[in-house]
Parts: sequence; C-alpha cells; structure tokens
Amino acid sequence: MAETSRSPERLVRTLLDRHGRTYAGQAGITLRDTPSPLYRLLVLSHLLSARIRADIAVGSARELSRAGMRTPRRMADASWQERVDALGRGGYRRYDEKTATQLGEAAGLLLEEYRGDLRRLRADGSPETRLRELPGIGPTGTGIFLREVQAVWPELEPRIDGKALQGARRLGLPESAGALARLVREDPAEVARLAAALVRAALDASVADDVLDAAGEGR
Repeated sequence: MAETSRSPERLVRTLLDRHGRTYAGQAGITLRDTPSPLYRLLVLSHLLSARIRADIAVGSARELSRAGMRTPRRMADASWQERVDALGRGGYRRYDEKTATQLGEAAGLLLEEYRGDLRRLRADGSPETRLRELPGIGPTGTGIFLREVQAVWPELEPRIDGKALQGARRLGLPESAGALARLVREDPAEVARLAAALVRAALDASVADDVLDAAGEGR
C-alpha cells in the first residue's frame, strides 16, 4: 500500500521525466490535428489493443508507415499481402492475417463515411461511438486512441482510463482523472503524456519502482 506522505507532484514530475512519452511518440508519430497523423494513431491504437507486447505493436505501426500506409487511401490500395508482410516485419505475427483484413476494411469505411479524414468523425460529436463502428477498433482500441488524441482534441481531456488508473494506484497517486489532470495543470498534451506513463506503470512494475526510487520514495 502506498504511503500517504508521498508527494503526488514530485511523483508525477518524475514519472513524466522518465516515462512520459506517448505511444504515438514512441511510434514516430508527430501528432497533429491533420489527417495522416490521426490515421497513423488510429492504426497504432488498433495494433496496441491486441494481446501482444506494446513494443511489437509500436514496431509494426512503424513498419506499416515505412511501407507507405499512412492514410486510409494508401492502406486500402495496398494489397492484403503487403499489409501482412509489413506486420510481420514488425513482429506482429500472431494476429497478422486477421489484422491485415481489418485494416483494409476499416480504411475502406473511413473513406466511405469520412472521406479518409478522422476530423470529420470528431466533428460528428460522438467520436467514441463512431470509432467503435470501425472493424478491429473495439473498446480497448477506442480507449487508447482517445487517451492519446486528447493532446490535440482537448475537448476530450481529461481522458485517463482504467488501465492508467491502475498505474496511479501502483504509484500511490490519486485514482481520479480530474485529480491527476490537475497535477499537470490540466494541459491536454501533458495529460496525454501522463496517461501513457501511468499505463506503462500499470503494465510493468519495474516502471513504478524506478519512479519511486528516483523520486526518493522507494518502497
């Protein structure tokens, strides 16, 4: 059990300094409110939602981008085998065939419904519902996308989901999205970084131990 004497501000600053990279940033995506980065984040969220290591999902997203599949049009125009091959180069082999199919289907739906531009989905006013209509983007993938995109879609902030709150619990931080957001002055970009770092702490106990030790508040 975390000690109540721990300083949340110091813990959060240490967490951000040491582990505060978004998953988009890790995948080489410079997130902006423009079509290609938003789509690449959606693909990354799709890959991260499977029961597979995050580093494999990130590497596979990079491979899809390197192969030119950075927009729904390019994804839809790529062959199924090209998508499978890119996923395989990233190590995403367990789900590669199914995921290659879903990526093609989702790209087609985005082109049909939103002209390939996720900003149109945002303008719809119910992005969470619309995202879940896309093949392969279930509740987990939707949550990942919204958690990261809040950096450029600030109306979503604070988006700190259950997995991130598990990390907060492990560090002895407040288990409320609002309270955590206040620790970074409700800056949407910082909230996105904090949420990603908390997810890492939830997934890997060594991250939490590293932060606690570095903040001088080890167990």
